[in-house]
Amino acid sequence: MASRFGLSERVFAGPGSKRLIATIEAGLETVETRLAEELRSTDALVDATSRYLYEAGGKRVRPMLALLAAQLGDGATEQVVDAASALELTHLGSLYHDDVMDGADRRRGVASAHQVWGNSIAILTGDLLFSRASQIMAHLGERAMALQADTFERLVLGQMHETIGAQPSDDPIEFYIQVLADKTGSLIAASVQAGAIFSNAEVRYHEPLRVYGEKVGVAFQLLDDVIDLSADPEETGKVPGTDLRAGVPTMPYLLLAADPSAQAQELVGRIDAGVARIAEGEDPSILDAPLAELRDHAATARTRELALTWTREAIAALAPLPAGPLGGGVREALTRFAESLVDRSS
Repeated sequence: MASRFGLSERVFAGPGSKRLIATIEAGLETVETRLAEELRSTDALVDATSRYLYEAGGKRVRPMLALLAAQLGDGATEQVVDAASALELTHLGSLYHDDVMDGADRRRGVASAHQVWGNSIAILTGDLLFSRASQIMAHLGERAMALQADTFERLVLGQMHETIGAQPSDDPIEFYIQVLADKTGSLIAASVQAGAIFSNAEVRYHEPLRVYGEKVGVAFQLLDDVIDLSADPEETGKVPGTDLRAGVPTMPYLLLAADPSAQAQELVGRIDAGVARIAEGEDPSILDAPLAELRDHAATARTRELALTWTREAIAALAPLPAGPLGGGVREALTRFAESLVDRSS
């Protein structure tokens, strides 16, 4: 079960949090059942497209974090499970849209949905999953709908800003960090907030959890930028440098572009030229060599250091939560989860 859901033994290794693993696993099983129910349809096409990426896998990170935060209150209540399921459906729907917009060929080890059914069906499937998530949240009341609407707005804004790119008046690196906060951080923040809100945890824990979730989300994505450059397609299901090949800048590229040295600028020029040629129809493999150079460049090491900074800030945000047995090991587990992100790029 732990490997199925990506529950690192390190996350639950501490004396205060080790006993949490059985509770979280049980909650995730309930969420999994709920997701399967929501994705089932009598319409054959809808059933196939909606279940496609769900059945391809996924670690259910967001539900896990919601269930962890819920241990600060009444635990995995029915409302917590509903909210966790809705937010995972929102995440799932966003993957369909992201792959269309990024031109990604693969997701979770399988062909992306738009490669199988075309862009229109993939987009409509994402829309359908968003609507189902909203239906679940509607049953939880106005607070849940506000959380869902605010999160969805930020997801859209993040994708929109990523699409149009930084403007001349924007600092490219600050702009990119905000995109990550909107596209990734907002949904993780909503997950830990939902766990606290719908388990009736003390209100004073809500804001620290939100800040933690947002910062963890940014750190998570920055580390993904590092991993993406050296990813094994058989492990990640994605071709290394997928975003860059599609013309979507990542932090290593942005830090490289900010380096005034002739060597850095020459590499930027080759990457840009390759992106332009790919857009005109050339084989994406023409960027293999430049991206390998970027992988080994100091800009990528700096990206990892930046991710570590965001990780440390996320952990610091947890200070108001009770430590040790008093908090049921939640603070300890959330800390270990943030630390485990760093290991992914080691």
